[in-house]
Amino acid sequence: MSSYFLAIDIGASSGRHILGSVEDGKIVLEEVYRFWNGMDEEDGTLYWDTDRLFGEILAGMKKCKEMGKIPVSVGVDTWGVDFVLLDEEDQIVGKAVGYRDHRTEGMDEEVYQIISEEELYARTGIQKAIYNTIYQLMALKKRRPADLERAASLLMIPDYFHYRLSGKKVQEYSEASTSQLLNPETKDWDYELIEMLGFPTGIFQSIRMPGTTVGCLTEKVQEVVGYNCKVVLPPSHDTASAVMAVPSNEEDTCYISSGTWSLIGVERGEPDCSPKSRAANFTNEGGYGGRITYLANIMGLWMIQSVRNQLAPDMSYGELCRQASREKIASLVDCQDESFLSPRDMVKAVQSYCEKTGQEVPLTLSQLACVIYNSLAKCYGEKLQEIRKITGTQYDKIHIIGGGSNAVYLNELTAKYTGISVHAGPGEATAIGNILAQMLEEGEFGDLREARRCVADSFEIMIYG
Repeated sequence: MSSYFLAIDIGASSGRHILGSVEDGKIVLEEVYRFWNGMDEEDGTLYWDTDRLFGEILAGMKKCKEMGKIPVSVGVDTWGVDFVLLDEEDQIVGKAVGYRDHRTEGMDEEVYQIISEEELYARTGIQKAIYNTIYQLMALKKRRPADLERAASLLMIPDYFHYRLSGKKVQEYSEASTSQLLNPETKDWDYELIEMLGFPTGIFQSIRMPGTTVGCLTEKVQEVVGYNCKVVLPPSHDTASAVMAVPSNEEDTCYISSGTWSLIGVERGEPDCSPKSRAANFTNEGGYGGRITYLANIMGLWMIQSVRNQLAPDMSYGELCRQASREKIASLVDCQDESFLSPRDMVKAVQSYCEKTGQEVPLTLSQLACVIYNSLAKCYGEKLQEIRKITGTQYDKIHIIGGGSNAVYLNELTAKYTGISVHAGPGEATAIGNILAQMLEEGEFGDLREARRCVADSFEIMIYG
């Protein structure tokens, strides 16, 4: 009888419960539940409804009971940087504000009055992004200091859900690394930095590595879902989970985790916090086994999702790819430009960029998609060259994992702009990585190399170029 492991993978636009098992030497996935996600808005603030999301977590777990497939363990992964504050009674203080909220505007300058941008990178190895936890906390300090004073603990979003499931407050390494408050050498909080910035050190919890068993489900949760199982930490930052599922054991493996965000990088044993790395805007985030997922964050398919949702929300992404591939428009945009981070109108944002740079303005959805896909692929090619210069390694192929690996046109363009072959798949990399961490904890695989070999044997990998 198969053992089942439940990955709860919550992205910025949807969440899925996926059961994983090993049958006849191959990993088998089964989606059991899917739900919508997105930020709510109240009084101009964008936030996550954590109670609703936790209700969805429980609803999906109940489905496993109904199917007669009770998991050995469960783990939750989400996006990075966002958090909740809890008071002494473990009630949320304020709101779980989302990373696209504008409260962090100007907070970088507030931080740099205390520590320079150069020194901050040298300490943390994390690239500057205005939505990072460090700037969110500075916004609270400046604008809602009472919330920080009331707070007894801080938990990143997946940590909070693990706490609601198990009753145990811990913080997982890969997710903590996105805060820009972690020491990448010690893999612990940089308490000296936290004190310098005037944040309360007592709210931060002890950090645990992916693959750690936090505990079992609380009695309250058991009553709701109808069973008990272990709560095991995956790499709870979705990027780190996806990287764990790269189907390669080669030392020099380059990857793109392609989804709402595109993250291009390599795995490394040690962080690179050098000025050269900072100038190239690379980040040193945590990964499985304490490794470093060394990568650059690119705006990604968020731009495609936004224009599609505005103009043709019922069109499949496959059809959009096909239509875009037939267009001849040569305009390009800078996918890293902040104008594309959270515009109210993505169509106008792309059109305005093309207009102000003297390029042909895309008018139709297919033209817009053609511009975005080509711009993304061009950015991938540029970032690959930077990775080569920094690491001194010439990569002969690139692995694309995650939902974006199904975008045939983008894969073809990526091969064109990078000049190397593209190996696309698996599409469910984040859920697979989550499940692998649980399977490794249970002893289903001897080590990560064995687990990755199984991924390569279990899922179709398409090659382009």
